[in-house]
Amino acid sequence: MECQNCESRQRQFYCKNCIRTHIRDFRLQIQHATADRDEQVRKVVASIDTITGSRIRRADLSSAQERLDEVSEGLVKLRKENEKTRQRLRAIRENLATRRRTLSQAKLLPPVPLDPLIAREAVQLNTRAETIARARSGLVSELVEVFNIVEVGGRPPIGGKAGTKGEWTIGDLVLPVPGDIRRYPPDHINTVITHTLHFIGLLTFYLGVRLPFEITWTGRKLGVGQPWIRSIKGTESGSWAKWTSEHCLHVSASSPAPIADAPTALAQSTSDSYIETQPPPTPSSSFTTAYAMLLYNVCYLAYTQAVEIPLSQAGDVLLNLCAVCCSADLGRRSHQTHPLLPPPTPPSFPLDFAQLLQATAATPTSRPRPARPRTVGTHKNRSHIPEEDEWDLLDDAEAGAAEFP
Repeated sequence: MECQNCESRQRQFYCKNCIRTHIRDFRLQIQHATADRDEQVRKVVASIDTITGSRIRRADLSSAQERLDEVSEGLVKLRKENEKTRQRLRAIRENLATRRRTLSQAKLLPPVPLDPLIAREAVQLNTRAETIARARSGLVSELVEVFNIVEVGGRPPIGGKAGTKGEWTIGDLVLPVPGDIRRYPPDHINTVITHTLHFIGLLTFYLGVRLPFEITWTGRKLGVGQPWIRSIKGTESGSWAKWTSEHCLHVSASSPAPIADAPTALAQSTSDSYIETQPPPTPSSSFTTAYAMLLYNVCYLAYTQAVEIPLSQAGDVLLNLCAVCCSADLGRRSHQTHPLLPPPTPPSFPLDFAQLLQATAATPTSRPRPARPRTVGTHKNRSHIPEEDEWDLLDDAEAGAAEFP
C-alpha cells in the first residue's frame, strides 16, 4: 500500500484467507520436519548400538596395553637391580675369599712380639708429653712476667725474731684475703679481680685444665662487662656441682664487698687468721659465694699440678697461683693431652666447697701487714700501723673516712 502523500510503500496488509493459508503451510512443513528429525534420531541410535560393543572392546584393549607397558618397564628395572645385586654379591664373595686367603697366610707367619712396639710408642708419647710440658712451662713463665705477680714487702727472720709475710700483687695491685676486702675501695677490688680472672683464664688455657666453676661476662666477650661465675656439670664429689645459679664476682661502688658471718665451729679462716666467735650465721652474699667459687677454682688448679693447698691457705689466691706456676709438675697433666686428668673433681681431691664457702664467709681478724710504698690502685695517704697491732674490720662509714681523710 502506497502513501498518498509520499507515494512510498509503508505497510503490507494480508487478508484473512492468505494468513490462514500461510499458517496451514507452516504447520505442514513443521510436521514433515519433525518426522524427518525423528527418523534421523532412530537411525543414529541404531548406528550407535551397533558400534558400542566394538568401542568398549577397543577401550579395554588400550587399557590392557598400558598396564602391559608398565609391567614391562618394572620388569626391566627389576632386572637391572638384580644384575647390580649379583655384581655386588660377586665382589663381596671375592673380597671374602681374599680375606680368607690372607688370614690363612697370616696364621702361617710366626707371631710378632708387641712389647717393643708398645714400648717405642710409649717412649714417643712420653717425649711428646715432656715437650708439651716444657712449652707450657715457658708460656706460664711469660704469663707471670706479663701480669707482674710479685710479693711486696715482708721481712725475713732476723735475730731470732719471726719474719713477716709480704703482700702479693698482680699488676701492682694487691688482691686481699677475704678478711681484708673491706679495707679496699670497690674499684680496686673489681680491677684486681679482673686481672686475676684474665690470668687464670690464660693459665688454664695454656695448661689445658677445666675448672669446676666457669666465668661469664655481661658483655658476652672476655673481659667486657662484669664477671659472673657458676658451676659446670659435674659429679657430687666436692659438693660444688649444685651451685648452678650465677653469682656476681664484682662489687658496686655504692657498697663495699660484704663478708657474711660464719658459725662458731670454725677456728681458722682462709688467710691463717684467727676467727672470732660469732652469733648464729646470716646468709652469705652473692659476692662472697662467687669469691669462694674463685678460691675453689684456684685450689683445684693447684691440685691438678700436684700442689697441695690447705684450707687455711685457700684465701691467698696470688700465693697459690705462684705456687702453681712454680710447680715441678707444671703442665704434665691436662684434660686435653696425655696423661689425661679425670673430670673435675675426682674423689681424691680433698677440698669440699661447703667448707671453703663457710670459711670464706667468716669474719676473721686480719693479720698484721708490713707497710709498703703507694702503688697504682691502692689507698691514698694510708698511714703505717706497727706490725704488733692488728687490723680491725671497718664498717662503711669508717672505711670511707679512712680512705678520704
